[in-house]
Amino acid sequence: MEESIPEKIAQVRQRINAATRRAGRPASAVRLMAVTKTVDDRRILEAAHAGVDILGENYVQEARRKIDLMGRPAEWHHIGHLQTNKVKYAVKLFDMIHAIDRIEVAEELDKRCAQDGRIMKVLIEVNVGGESTKQGIDPENVLPFCRQMSRLDFLSVQGLMTMAPWFDDPEAARPYFSLLRTLRDRIREVHIPRITMTELSMGMSGDFEVAVEEGATIVRIGHAIFGARPPRKEM
Repeated sequence: MEESIPEKIAQVRQRINAATRRAGRPASAVRLMAVTKTVDDRRILEAAHAGVDILGENYVQEARRKIDLMGRPAEWHHIGHLQTNKVKYAVKLFDMIHAIDRIEVAEELDKRCAQDGRIMKVLIEVNVGGESTKQGIDPENVLPFCRQMSRLDFLSVQGLMTMAPWFDDPEAARPYFSLLRTLRDRIREVHIPRITMTELSMGMSGDFEVAVEEGATIVRIGHAIFGARPPRKEM
């Protein structure tokens, strides 16, 4: 019999706690995000009721539908590529935006937040593997980008986000997570205004334990909670 969503969440938390112990970190240092892309509404609510306090959505329009339906049983974070024309909606929907990698998007977000009179927490996405198929800033450009971001009054840069290259052996992802932590620490030392660098959003279902050992503060978990995504329907 397949385990329930609360059982799967409990197992993920146990693995997070074991990883924090190995790293000498408190379990409270890591927050669990349930990635809700393509997930049925009922199952999302089940995860929230089981104690998940961050729900991560890739698409603004899908988040809008889900939030209209189920409200805010947890924080909603945007974790996908944010298009400039969707920023006006994202400002009203999300508690944090994880994947800022273009100054044009950041400037539009800042403008919309100013209009709404709110500060938006954001993370800068870094392409640690230099993969052409992934979004994100090259590691050597992160510090200059932070300096650009610091002039935007209504954005609060909380840290960095990445997707490590995929490996059969999660241990192979360790250098990429370590690189992100090193980048975060270097930026902290510079003390740039509005750049606090407390968060590292890294690690997914296949490699989150290694990410936690390397300093992740938010792990983004999809299929380890909800199972494999359903196959796409042919149009």
